[in-house]
Amino acid sequence: MIISSGAFVSDNGRLRGENVAGSVRRLKDLPGLFMDDTAYRSMDPEQIVYEVQLHNSCGSAEGGLLFGTSTVTPGKVGREYFMTKGHFHEIRNRAEYYWGISGKGVLVTMDERRQASTVRIEPGSLHYIPGHAAHRIVNIGDCPLVVGACWLADAGYDYDLLAKEGFSVRIVEENGAPAIWSNK
Repeated sequence: MIISSGAFVSDNGRLRGENVAGSVRRLKDLPGLFMDDTAYRSMDPEQIVYEVQLHNSCGSAEGGLLFGTSTVTPGKVGREYFMTKGHFHEIRNRAEYYWGISGKGVLVTMDERRQASTVRIEPGSLHYIPGHAAHRIVNIGDCPLVVGACWLADAGYDYDLLAKEGFSVRIVEENGAPAIWSNK
């Protein structure tokens, strides 16, 4: 007998089926994330910035894998493009894969010494994120950026350090194009 997995990924990167959970982050959920607080406070607090969906059939079991998608809405706060909060993993040596499903974006990674790197995300691009690296995605296009991800189930998420210090770089619009702005 062949059994269905019970979960599916649609053409637009949405997950549906069994063991699928999700969360939505609106502007009101992200105080302090964007550098232009005046622009942030002038925007609709209900504006969706990003959504995360997760397929979890193993809990946080060591050796188990999680699969998910993140969808970042196009937009900016001031000159800064919409992005995810970003995180380190609680178990710092845990790596992760991202791959571009649709849209245009930037993957920002930063090590514990605050050395950052950026790489373009586009449909079909594959990105290995090593352990000990914080990571976030930024939508630099005019349609939703959808990124798939796979990581170890026991990795956990550490948002605290980034909430205090932020990433050492930001992606902003400069002269009509994305540019890297140092935040050291």
